[in-house]
Amino acid sequence: MPYSRFAIYYVPPAGALADFGAAWLGWDIVQGCEAEQFELPGLKGVTSTPRKYGFHGTIKPPFCLADGRSPEDLVCAASELAAKLTPAKCAGLELTALGRFLALVPFGDFSSIKQTAAACVRDLDGFRAAPSAEEITRRRKPHLTPQQEAMLMQWGYPHVMEEFRFHMTLTGRMPKSEIPTWSGLIQRHLPDLPSPFVMDQIALCGEREDGRFELIQRYTLRG
Repeated sequence: MPYSRFAIYYVPPAGALADFGAAWLGWDIVQGCEAEQFELPGLKGVTSTPRKYGFHGTIKPPFCLADGRSPEDLVCAASELAAKLTPAKCAGLELTALGRFLALVPFGDFSSIKQTAAACVRDLDGFRAAPSAEEITRRRKPHLTPQQEAMLMQWGYPHVMEEFRFHMTLTGRMPKSEIPTWSGLIQRHLPDLPSPFVMDQIALCGEREDGRFELIQRYTLRG
């Protein structure tokens, strides 16, 4: 299947957390198909934005493939990179409001996760096509810091490298008044979260013609 964009994500392995993510968002990124969503009033609307990406944590943000680069080359390069990277970990994951959306984020020392993400952004950047002016404008959100602006221009995305924060998105933006309600609903459906949280694999994912992302290949971190 042809893909318009590629990304490096953390996609949870088969188990309770992956099952929850698929059922919460209504999209199974591993199987590349719709999943039966929890029957909660308003859930389809509040998850409409993250649904297309599936349940994941972004490591290298979505990018178009550069001229002269093939998907097969990217598959091989990601495999070679994973062979050099060591598993990353932190104390665990917790549900947090990031501005006006909800996500699972790491707590404790997560510097090794940031290092893994930085390596993926840097070492696979030769596969990323330069973003269009329209894309730069879309990602140039109000109130970017000078460092975030520098990241945007160098890496095509403002929240990478020093500005990176790992998160697994569960909702789109919502009124602040609704955050406590949805936080409570998520907590009631969440399985036990991993403690510690170990990121021992990365996943190459692709954006399909319908705009949904699906898993292409997983890679175990073997360094």
